[in-house]
Amino acid sequence: MAEPWATFGIDLHLEPAGPGLRRGLTDALREAVRTGRLAPGTRLPSSRSLAADLGIARNTVADAYADLVAEGWLTARQGSGTRVADRVHTRPPERPAPRRPDPGRPAYNLSPGTPDLASFPRAEWLRAARRALAAAPNDALGYGDPRGRRELRTALAGYLARVRGVRTDPDRIVVTNGFAHGLTLLARVLHARGLRSLAVEPYGLAQHWDLVARAGLATVPLPPDDHSARAERFGEARAVLLNPSHQFPLGGALPPGQRAAVVDGARRIGGIVLEDDYDGEFRYDRQSVGALQDLDPDHVVYLGTASKSLAPGLRLGWAVLPQSLLPDVLDHGGARSVGVLDQLTLAEFITSGAYDRHVRAARLRYRRRRDALVAALAERAPHIRVTGIAAGLHAVLELPPGSEQPVVQAAAWQGLALAGLGHFRHPDAVTEPRDALVVGYGTPSDNAWKGALEALLRVLP
Repeated sequence: MAEPWATFGIDLHLEPAGPGLRRGLTDALREAVRTGRLAPGTRLPSSRSLAADLGIARNTVADAYADLVAEGWLTARQGSGTRVADRVHTRPPERPAPRRPDPGRPAYNLSPGTPDLASFPRAEWLRAARRALAAAPNDALGYGDPRGRRELRTALAGYLARVRGVRTDPDRIVVTNGFAHGLTLLARVLHARGLRSLAVEPYGLAQHWDLVARAGLATVPLPPDDHSARAERFGEARAVLLNPSHQFPLGGALPPGQRAAVVDGARRIGGIVLEDDYDGEFRYDRQSVGALQDLDPDHVVYLGTASKSLAPGLRLGWAVLPQSLLPDVLDHGGARSVGVLDQLTLAEFITSGAYDRHVRAARLRYRRRRDALVAALAERAPHIRVTGIAAGLHAVLELPPGSEQPVVQAAAWQGLALAGLGHFRHPDAVTEPRDALVVGYGTPSDNAWKGALEALLRVLP
Protein backbone atom coordinates (compact mmCIF):
# COMPACT_ATOMS: atom_id res chain seq x y z
CA MET A 1 0.00 0.00 0.00
CA ALA A 2 1.39 3.41 -0.97
CA GLU A 3 2.28 5.88 1.74
CA PRO A 4 -0.18 8.83 1.97
CA TRP A 5 2.52 11.29 0.87
CA ALA A 6 3.06 9.33 -2.30
CA THR A 7 -0.22 10.64 -3.73
CA PHE A 8 0.81 14.29 -3.35
CA GLY A 9 1.70 16.07 -6.61
CA ILE A 10 0.55 18.74 -9.02
CA ASP A 11 -3.08 18.64 -10.13
CA LEU A 12 -3.82 17.71 -13.72
CA HIS A 13 -7.28 17.57 -15.26
CA LEU A 14 -7.59 14.67 -17.74
CA GLU A 15 -10.58 12.76 -19.06
CA PRO A 16 -9.31 9.52 -20.69
CA ALA A 17 -11.80 8.33 -23.33
CA GLY A 18 -12.01 5.65 -25.98
CA PRO A 19 -11.21 1.92 -25.94
CA GLY A 20 -8.68 0.93 -23.30
CA LEU A 21 -7.38 3.02 -20.39
CA ARG A 22 -3.85 3.17 -21.69
CA ARG A 23 -4.88 4.44 -25.13
CA GLY A 24 -7.45 6.82 -23.67
CA LEU A 25 -4.91 8.31 -21.26
CA THR A 26 -2.28 8.59 -24.01
CA ASP A 27 -4.70 10.37 -26.33
CA ALA A 28 -5.83 12.76 -23.58
CA LEU A 29 -2.25 13.70 -22.68
CA ARG A 30 -1.25 14.11 -26.33
CA GLU A 31 -4.24 16.40 -26.99
CA ALA A 32 -3.43 18.49 -23.91
CA VAL A 33 0.12 19.02 -25.19
CA ARG A 34 -0.91 19.59 -28.82
CA THR A 35 -3.43 22.31 -27.93
CA GLY A 36 -1.02 24.09 -25.59
CA ARG A 37 -3.00 23.37 -22.42
CA LEU A 38 0.19 21.76 -21.13
CA ALA A 39 2.95 24.20 -22.02
CA PRO A 40 6.49 23.10 -22.99
CA GLY A 41 8.56 22.41 -19.90
CA THR A 42 5.56 21.64 -17.68
CA ARG A 43 6.41 18.93 -15.16
CA LEU A 44 3.79 16.18 -15.06
CA PRO A 45 2.64 14.37 -11.93
CA SER A 46 4.49 11.23 -10.99
CA SER A 47 2.96 8.03 -12.34
CA ARG A 48 1.97 7.08 -8.79
CA SER A 49 0.32 10.44 -8.10
CA LEU A 50 -1.60 10.55 -11.39
CA ALA A 51 -2.69 6.93 -11.04
CA ALA A 52 -4.09 7.69 -7.58
CA ASP A 53 -5.91 10.78 -8.88
CA LEU A 54 -7.47 8.89 -11.80
CA GLY A 55 -8.16 5.70 -9.89
CA ILE A 56 -6.21 3.48 -12.33
CA ALA A 57 -3.15 1.26 -12.13
CA ARG A 58 0.25 2.92 -11.88
CA ASN A 59 1.61 0.74 -14.71
CA THR A 60 -1.06 2.15 -17.05
CA VAL A 61 0.19 5.71 -16.40
CA ALA A 62 3.83 4.66 -16.75
CA ASP A 63 3.10 2.95 -20.08
CA ALA A 64 1.23 6.03 -21.39
CA TYR A 65 4.16 8.25 -20.38
CA ALA A 66 6.60 5.89 -22.13
CA ASP A 67 4.54 5.94 -25.34
CA LEU A 68 4.56 9.75 -25.44
CA VAL A 69 8.27 9.92 -24.65
CA ALA A 70 8.89 7.64 -27.61
CA GLU A 71 6.73 9.87 -29.82
CA GLY A 72 8.60 12.98 -28.73
CA TRP A 73 5.74 14.66 -26.87
CA LEU A 74 7.34 14.16 -23.44
CA THR A 75 10.85 13.87 -22.02
CA ALA A 76 11.91 11.78 -19.04
CA ARG A 77 15.16 12.23 -17.15
CA GLN A 78 16.35 10.69 -13.94
CA GLY A 79 15.82 13.11 -11.09
CA SER A 80 13.80 15.67 -13.07
CA GLY A 81 10.66 13.64 -13.69
CA THR A 82 8.52 13.66 -16.82
CA ARG A 83 8.03 16.94 -18.63
CA VAL A 84 6.41 18.26 -21.77
CA ALA A 85 9.00 18.40 -24.55
CA ASP A 86 10.28 21.84 -25.52
CA ARG A 87 9.98 21.44 -29.29
CA VAL A 88 6.52 20.10 -29.82
CA HIS A 89 4.29 21.68 -32.49
CA THR A 90 1.25 23.00 -30.68
CA ARG A 91 -1.93 24.18 -32.34
CA PRO A 92 -1.71 27.90 -33.01
CA PRO A 93 -4.02 29.92 -30.77
CA GLU A 94 -7.24 31.13 -32.29
CA ARG A 95 -7.04 34.65 -33.64
CA PRO A 96 -8.86 36.96 -31.23
CA ALA A 97 -11.76 39.01 -32.48
CA PRO A 98 -10.65 42.43 -33.69
CA ARG A 99 -10.69 44.98 -30.88
CA ARG A 100 -12.46 48.23 -31.16
CA PRO A 101 -10.14 51.21 -31.43
CA ASP A 102 -9.03 52.53 -28.04
CA PRO A 103 -9.90 56.22 -27.86
CA GLY A 104 -7.05 56.64 -25.39
CA ARG A 105 -6.99 57.97 -21.88
CA PRO A 106 -7.01 61.72 -21.34
CA ALA A 107 -3.69 63.31 -20.54
CA TYR A 108 -5.31 65.09 -17.59
CA ASN A 109 -8.40 64.25 -15.60
CA LEU A 110 -10.38 66.86 -13.68
CA SER A 111 -13.57 64.81 -13.41
CA PRO A 112 -15.12 64.98 -9.94
CA GLY A 113 -15.76 62.08 -7.61
CA THR A 114 -12.33 60.46 -7.26
CA PRO A 115 -9.50 61.20 -4.82
CA ASP A 116 -5.80 61.21 -5.63
CA LEU A 117 -5.24 57.47 -5.93
CA ALA A 118 -1.46 57.90 -6.05
CA SER A 119 -1.55 59.14 -2.45
CA PHE A 120 -3.18 55.97 -1.09
CA PRO A 121 -1.19 55.07 2.07
CA ARG A 122 0.08 51.70 0.83
CA ALA A 123 2.75 51.15 3.48
CA GLU A 124 0.46 52.08 6.38
CA TRP A 125 -2.37 49.98 4.93
CA LEU A 126 -0.06 46.98 4.55
CA ARG A 127 1.14 47.30 8.13
CA ALA A 128 -2.45 47.53 9.35
CA ALA A 129 -3.38 44.46 7.29
CA ARG A 130 -0.55 42.44 8.81
CA ARG A 131 -1.46 43.43 12.35
CA ALA A 132 -5.16 42.78 11.75
CA LEU A 133 -4.57 39.36 10.22
CA ALA A 134 -2.16 38.34 12.97
CA ALA A 135 -4.65 39.33 15.68
CA ALA A 136 -7.79 37.98 13.99
CA PRO A 137 -9.45 35.01 15.69
CA ASN A 138 -10.09 31.94 13.59
CA ASP A 139 -13.83 32.57 13.50
CA ALA A 140 -13.17 35.88 11.72
CA LEU A 141 -12.64 33.85 8.55
CA GLY A 142 -16.11 32.30 8.76
CA TYR A 143 -19.40 33.66 7.43
CA GLY A 144 -19.87 35.89 10.46
CA ASP A 145 -22.37 38.58 11.37
CA PRO A 146 -24.37 39.96 8.40
CA ARG A 147 -23.78 43.43 9.82
CA GLY A 148 -20.02 43.03 9.31
CA ARG A 149 -17.12 42.40 11.65
CA ARG A 150 -17.67 43.84 15.09
CA GLU A 151 -14.11 45.19 15.17
CA LEU A 152 -14.91 47.52 12.27
CA ARG A 153 -18.37 48.46 13.50
CA THR A 154 -16.93 49.37 16.89
CA ALA A 155 -14.15 51.44 15.32
CA LEU A 156 -16.64 53.21 13.06
CA ALA A 157 -19.03 53.99 15.92
CA GLY A 158 -16.26 55.75 17.83
CA TYR A 159 -14.84 57.54 14.80
CA LEU A 160 -18.19 58.77 13.45
CA ALA A 161 -19.25 60.05 16.87
CA ARG A 162 -15.95 61.91 17.31
CA VAL A 163 -15.58 63.35 13.81
CA ARG A 164 -19.10 63.61 12.36
CA GLY A 165 -21.32 63.79 15.47
CA VAL A 166 -23.19 60.60 14.57
CA ARG A 167 -25.18 59.01 17.37
CA THR A 168 -25.02 55.23 17.20
CA ASP A 169 -23.62 52.01 18.61
CA PRO A 170 -21.91 49.11 16.79
CA ASP A 171 -25.12 47.07 16.68
CA ARG A 172 -26.85 49.63 14.42
CA ILE A 173 -24.07 49.83 11.85
CA VAL A 174 -24.05 47.66 8.72
CA VAL A 175 -20.87 47.45 6.67
CA THR A 176 -21.59 47.75 2.96
CA ASN A 177 -19.76 47.08 -0.29
CA GLY A 178 -19.47 50.81 -0.93
CA PHE A 179 -22.13 53.53 -1.00
CA ALA A 180 -23.93 52.10 -4.05
CA HIS A 181 -24.48 48.81 -2.23
CA GLY A 182 -25.91 50.57 0.81
CA LEU A 183 -28.24 52.69 -1.33
CA THR A 184 -29.42 49.60 -3.20
CA LEU A 185 -30.21 47.76 0.03
CA LEU A 186 -32.20 50.69 1.39
CA ALA A 187 -34.09 51.25 -1.87
CA ARG A 188 -35.14 47.60 -1.86
CA VAL A 189 -36.28 47.85 1.74
CA LEU A 190 -38.29 51.00 1.06
CA HIS A 191 -39.90 49.38 -1.98
CA ALA A 192 -40.79 46.30 0.06
CA ARG A 193 -42.45 48.61 2.59
CA GLY A 194 -44.72 50.04 -0.07
CA LEU A 195 -42.88 53.17 -1.17
CA ARG A 196 -42.85 53.84 -4.89
CA SER A 197 -40.73 56.98 -5.15
CA LEU A 198 -37.69 58.64 -3.63
CA ALA A 199 -37.26 62.42 -3.56
CA VAL A 200 -33.82 63.55 -4.73
CA GLU A 201 -31.97 66.79 -5.35
CA PRO A 202 -32.35 68.27 -8.87
CA TYR A 203 -28.59 67.81 -9.35
CA GLY A 204 -26.85 64.58 -8.45
CA LEU A 205 -25.45 61.34 -9.85
CA ALA A 206 -27.36 59.43 -12.53
CA GLN A 207 -25.72 56.22 -11.31
CA HIS A 208 -27.51 56.59 -7.98
CA TRP A 209 -30.84 57.35 -9.64
CA ASP A 210 -30.43 54.24 -11.82
CA LEU A 211 -29.74 52.05 -8.78
CA VAL A 212 -32.88 53.34 -7.10
CA ALA A 213 -34.91 52.78 -10.26
CA ARG A 214 -33.73 49.19 -10.53
CA ALA A 215 -34.98 48.64 -7.00
CA GLY A 216 -38.46 49.75 -8.10
CA LEU A 217 -38.50 53.38 -6.93
CA ALA A 218 -39.00 56.38 -9.19
CA THR A 219 -36.72 59.34 -8.43
CA VAL A 220 -38.61 62.62 -8.11
CA PRO A 221 -36.47 65.79 -8.07
CA LEU A 222 -37.21 68.36 -5.41
CA PRO A 223 -38.07 71.93 -6.43
CA PRO A 224 -35.00 74.17 -6.12
CA ASP A 225 -35.93 76.90 -3.62
CA ASP A 226 -39.61 76.65 -2.70
CA HIS A 227 -39.41 75.16 0.78
CA SER A 228 -43.12 74.41 1.05
CA ALA A 229 -43.09 72.70 -2.35
CA ARG A 230 -40.02 70.69 -1.31
CA ALA A 231 -41.75 69.60 1.88
CA GLU A 232 -44.83 68.58 -0.11
CA ARG A 233 -42.74 66.55 -2.55
CA PHE A 234 -40.93 64.85 0.34
CA GLY A 235 -44.27 64.10 1.97
CA GLU A 236 -45.55 62.41 -1.17
CA ALA A 237 -42.47 60.23 -1.47
CA ARG A 238 -41.97 59.68 2.29
CA ALA A 239 -38.22 59.27 1.67
CA VAL A 240 -35.52 61.62 0.43
CA LEU A 241 -31.85 61.30 -0.53
CA LEU A 242 -29.73 64.31 0.44
CA ASN A 243 -26.11 65.49 0.80
CA PRO A 244 -26.85 67.92 3.65
CA SER A 245 -23.21 68.62 4.58
CA HIS A 246 -21.89 69.15 1.04
CA GLN A 247 -24.32 68.85 -1.84
CA PHE A 248 -23.00 67.09 -4.92
CA PRO A 249 -22.24 68.66 -7.29
CA LEU A 250 -23.26 72.23 -6.38
CA GLY A 251 -21.21 72.20 -3.19
CA GLY A 252 -23.43 74.02 -0.71
CA ALA A 253 -24.46 72.90 2.77
CA LEU A 254 -28.09 72.65 3.84
CA PRO A 255 -28.83 75.74 6.01
CA PRO A 256 -29.63 75.05 9.69
CA GLY A 257 -33.31 75.99 9.33
CA GLN A 258 -33.78 73.62 6.42
CA ARG A 259 -31.92 70.84 8.23
CA ALA A 260 -34.35 71.09 11.12
CA ALA A 261 -37.32 71.29 8.73
CA VAL A 262 -36.28 68.11 6.90
CA VAL A 263 -35.95 66.16 10.13
CA ASP A 264 -39.24 67.53 11.51
CA GLY A 265 -40.97 66.59 8.28
CA ALA A 266 -39.60 63.06 8.41
CA ARG A 267 -40.72 62.70 12.01
CA ARG A 268 -44.19 64.07 11.26
CA ILE A 269 -44.95 61.75 8.32
CA GLY A 270 -42.99 58.74 9.52
CA GLY A 271 -40.55 59.22 6.63
CA ILE A 272 -36.89 58.44 6.12
CA VAL A 273 -33.98 60.70 5.19
CA LEU A 274 -31.04 59.01 3.48
CA GLU A 275 -27.98 61.13 4.32
CA ASP A 276 -25.10 60.67 1.88
CA ASP A 277 -22.02 61.98 3.72
CA TYR A 278 -19.61 61.13 0.92
CA ASP A 279 -16.78 63.56 1.81
CA GLY A 280 -17.55 64.65 5.35
CA GLU A 281 -13.90 64.77 6.43
CA PHE A 282 -12.82 67.46 3.96
CA ARG A 283 -13.66 70.91 5.31
CA TYR A 284 -11.51 73.99 4.69
CA ASP A 285 -12.94 77.46 5.30
CA ARG A 286 -15.66 76.88 7.82
CA GLN A 287 -16.51 74.88 10.91
CA SER A 288 -17.24 71.28 10.08
CA VAL A 289 -20.94 70.65 9.47
CA GLY A 290 -22.04 67.73 11.61
CA ALA A 291 -24.15 64.86 10.41
CA LEU A 292 -27.88 65.43 9.98
CA GLN A 293 -28.39 62.05 11.66
CA ASP A 294 -27.54 63.61 15.02
CA LEU A 295 -30.88 65.50 14.94
CA ASP A 296 -32.98 62.33 14.78
CA PRO A 297 -31.28 58.90 14.60
CA ASP A 298 -34.70 57.23 14.30
CA HIS A 299 -35.58 58.92 11.01
CA VAL A 300 -32.21 59.52 9.34
CA VAL A 301 -30.01 56.83 7.78
CA TYR A 302 -26.37 57.90 7.74
CA LEU A 303 -24.41 56.55 4.74
CA GLY A 304 -20.64 56.90 4.65
CA THR A 305 -17.79 55.54 2.58
CA ALA A 306 -14.01 55.28 2.37
CA SER A 307 -14.09 55.99 -1.37
CA LYS A 308 -13.08 59.65 -1.02
CA SER A 309 -10.91 59.45 2.09
CA LEU A 310 -8.97 56.36 0.90
CA ALA A 311 -9.94 54.84 -2.46
CA PRO A 312 -13.14 53.69 -4.18
CA GLY A 313 -11.50 50.40 -5.13
CA LEU A 314 -11.62 49.27 -1.49
CA ARG A 315 -15.42 48.98 -1.82
CA LEU A 316 -15.94 49.82 1.86
CA GLY A 317 -18.92 51.76 3.11
CA TRP A 318 -21.28 51.79 6.07
CA ALA A 319 -24.88 52.52 6.96
CA VAL A 320 -25.95 53.73 10.40
CA LEU A 321 -29.55 52.61 10.65
CA PRO A 322 -32.60 53.33 12.75
CA GLN A 323 -33.45 50.22 14.73
CA SER A 324 -36.72 49.94 12.80
CA LEU A 325 -34.86 49.40 9.50
CA LEU A 326 -32.09 47.10 10.67
CA PRO A 327 -33.88 43.71 10.39
CA ASP A 328 -35.16 44.46 6.88
CA VAL A 329 -31.76 45.62 5.64
CA LEU A 330 -30.15 42.44 6.95
CA ASP A 331 -32.84 40.35 5.28
CA HIS A 332 -31.87 41.97 1.96
CA GLY A 333 -28.20 41.03 2.20
CA GLY A 334 -26.34 43.05 4.78
CA ALA A 335 -22.54 42.86 4.66
CA ARG A 336 -22.26 39.36 3.22
CA SER A 337 -20.50 40.65 0.09
CA VAL A 338 -17.77 42.56 1.93
CA GLY A 339 -14.36 40.91 2.40
CA VAL A 340 -13.49 40.17 6.02
CA LEU A 341 -9.79 40.96 5.68
CA ASP A 342 -10.50 44.45 4.32
CA GLN A 343 -12.92 45.05 7.18
CA LEU A 344 -10.35 44.02 9.77
CA THR A 345 -7.68 46.13 8.08
CA LEU A 346 -9.85 49.26 8.08
CA ALA A 347 -10.72 48.67 11.73
CA GLU A 348 -7.01 48.49 12.60
CA PHE A 349 -6.31 51.49 10.36
CA ILE A 350 -8.85 53.58 12.29
CA THR A 351 -8.01 52.44 15.83
CA SER A 352 -4.25 52.86 15.28
CA GLY A 353 -4.71 56.52 14.34
CA ALA A 354 -3.41 55.95 10.79
CA TYR A 355 -6.77 56.95 9.31
CA ASP A 356 -6.78 60.32 11.10
CA ARG A 357 -3.20 61.00 10.04
CA HIS A 358 -3.97 60.16 6.42
CA VAL A 359 -7.10 62.32 6.35
CA ARG A 360 -5.28 65.31 7.84
CA ALA A 361 -2.51 65.01 5.25
CA ALA A 362 -5.03 64.61 2.43
CA ARG A 363 -7.04 67.60 3.65
CA LEU A 364 -3.93 69.80 3.53
CA ARG A 365 -3.03 68.53 0.04
CA TYR A 366 -6.49 69.16 -1.37
CA ARG A 367 -6.75 72.57 0.25
CA ARG A 368 -3.50 73.63 -1.43
CA ARG A 369 -4.83 72.49 -4.78
CA ARG A 370 -8.10 74.34 -4.24
CA ASP A 371 -6.20 77.48 -3.29
CA ALA A 372 -4.04 77.16 -6.41
CA LEU A 373 -7.17 76.77 -8.55
CA VAL A 374 -8.87 79.82 -7.05
CA ALA A 375 -5.71 81.94 -7.32
CA ALA A 376 -5.10 80.95 -10.95
CA LEU A 377 -8.68 81.78 -11.91
CA ALA A 378 -8.52 85.13 -10.14
CA GLU A 379 -5.36 86.02 -12.09
CA ARG A 380 -6.09 84.62 -15.54
CA ALA A 381 -9.88 84.25 -15.73
CA PRO A 382 -11.35 86.74 -13.25
CA HIS A 383 -14.71 86.68 -15.03
CA ILE A 384 -15.22 83.05 -13.93
CA ARG A 385 -17.09 82.79 -10.63
CA VAL A 386 -16.07 79.87 -8.40
CA THR A 387 -18.50 78.33 -5.90
CA GLY A 388 -18.77 75.26 -3.70
CA ILE A 389 -15.17 75.50 -2.51
CA ALA A 390 -15.56 75.51 1.27
CA ALA A 391 -15.38 71.73 1.37
CA GLY A 392 -14.93 68.59 -0.69
CA LEU A 393 -12.79 67.66 -3.68
CA HIS A 394 -14.38 69.73 -6.44
CA ALA A 395 -15.36 73.28 -7.37
CA VAL A 396 -18.10 74.71 -9.59
CA LEU A 397 -17.00 77.22 -12.23
CA GLU A 398 -19.84 79.37 -13.56
CA LEU A 399 -19.66 79.89 -17.35
CA PRO A 400 -21.28 82.35 -19.77
CA PRO A 401 -24.64 81.09 -21.12
CA GLY A 402 -24.29 78.59 -23.94
CA SER A 403 -20.59 77.91 -23.39
CA GLU A 404 -20.65 74.72 -21.29
CA GLN A 405 -20.70 72.13 -24.06
CA PRO A 406 -18.17 73.93 -26.30
CA VAL A 407 -15.75 74.13 -23.37
CA VAL A 408 -16.17 70.44 -22.48
CA GLN A 409 -15.66 69.47 -26.13
CA ALA A 410 -12.60 71.70 -26.49
CA ALA A 411 -11.15 70.15 -23.35
CA ALA A 412 -11.67 66.65 -24.74
CA TRP A 413 -9.84 67.59 -27.95
CA GLN A 414 -6.88 68.70 -25.86
CA GLY A 415 -6.81 65.55 -23.73
CA LEU A 416 -8.48 67.06 -20.66
CA ALA A 417 -11.40 65.23 -19.03
CA LEU A 418 -13.95 67.74 -17.74
CA ALA A 419 -17.56 67.42 -16.60
CA GLY A 420 -20.24 70.01 -17.27
CA LEU A 421 -22.90 70.75 -14.68
CA GLY A 422 -25.61 69.66 -17.13
CA HIS A 423 -24.27 66.09 -16.89
CA PHE A 424 -25.55 65.97 -13.30
CA ARG A 425 -29.01 67.49 -13.85
CA HIS A 426 -31.98 65.20 -13.27
CA PRO A 427 -33.99 64.79 -16.50
CA ASP A 428 -37.20 65.77 -14.67
CA ALA A 429 -35.76 68.71 -12.77
CA VAL A 430 -37.73 71.96 -13.00
CA THR A 431 -34.69 74.14 -12.38
CA GLU A 432 -33.40 76.37 -15.14
CA PRO A 433 -30.29 74.83 -16.73
CA ARG A 434 -27.04 76.53 -15.75
CA ASP A 435 -23.78 76.59 -17.66
CA ALA A 436 -20.91 75.56 -15.41
CA LEU A 437 -18.04 73.14 -14.99
CA VAL A 438 -17.68 70.74 -12.07
CA VAL A 439 -13.90 70.57 -11.63
CA GLY A 440 -12.51 67.75 -9.52
CA TYR A 441 -9.18 68.87 -8.09
CA GLY A 442 -8.76 65.67 -6.07
CA THR A 443 -8.28 63.31 -9.01
CA PRO A 444 -4.85 64.26 -10.45
CA SER A 445 -1.69 63.05 -8.77
CA ASP A 446 0.67 65.67 -7.32
CA ASN A 447 2.86 65.36 -10.40
CA ALA A 448 -0.05 65.95 -12.78
CA TRP A 449 -1.83 68.73 -10.90
CA LYS A 450 0.02 71.72 -12.38
CA GLY A 451 -0.36 70.42 -15.92
CA ALA A 452 -4.06 69.76 -15.38
CA LEU A 453 -4.59 73.27 -14.04
CA GLU A 454 -2.80 74.81 -17.04
CA ALA A 455 -4.88 72.71 -19.43
CA LEU A 456 -8.07 73.92 -17.71
CA LEU A 457 -7.07 77.57 -17.99
CA ARG A 458 -6.40 77.16 -21.72
CA VAL A 459 -9.94 76.00 -22.51
CA LEU A 460 -11.89 78.51 -20.41
CA PRO A 461 -13.83 81.12 -22.41
